[in-house]
Amino acid sequence: MNPKELIARRVAKELKDGDVVNLGIGLPTMVANYVDHSLDITFQSENGMLGLGPVPDADHEDWDLTNAGGKPVTMTTGGVFFDSATSFGIIRGGHVDITVLGSLQVDEEGNIANWIIPGKMVPGMGGAMDLLVGAKKVIVAMQHTSKDTPKILKRCTLPFTAVKEVDMIVTELGVMEVTDQGIVLKELAPGVTVEEVQKNTEATLIISENIKEMEI
Repeated sequence: MNPKELIARRVAKELKDGDVVNLGIGLPTMVANYVDHSLDITFQSENGMLGLGPVPDADHEDWDLTNAGGKPVTMTTGGVFFDSATSFGIIRGGHVDITVLGSLQVDEEGNIANWIIPGKMVPGMGGAMDLLVGAKKVIVAMQHTSKDTPKILKRCTLPFTAVKEVDMIVTELGVMEVTDQGIVLKELAPGVTVEEVQKNTEATLIISENIKEMEI
């Protein structure tokens, strides 16, 4: 199983019946492919949609139907469309239960940097700042390192997107919970050791007494 699929499958386990969930650009959009179909979960996109379905395969892409990242999506029966003002009213009003976002960096205080690298051109911050503050739970879904450089740090070195808002981090190495005491390693991916996770993490991890293998 490739790392991104493993991450998406594990994140999908966090979604509960009745949740309204926002999936960020990139890897997080894959989560919709692995949700238990017996659950009633409503996916939201900040460009004005409620009721997104799984990512379409190449033969069924409709480029008139795209998410906030400009990628083709599907809609479930009963899905609705609305303007950006309504969409951000939903987000800022606290009506999103979970947001799943990718990130460039996360640190042990739950700070996140995921929208800009200084000196590089970006189209804009999108809805990340609003989602991080407005959603009831924030899950960061990302690969553990970038070119062998840790992405889970003692302190983010890139500009913050939000401060102390991350609740959970899921990577291809494990599942971590951000607490007031620091980052707690709670689950290990199959075949991965605690030492391997810590070696690839700048922040000092707190090892759960009940650490277990990642559910996928």
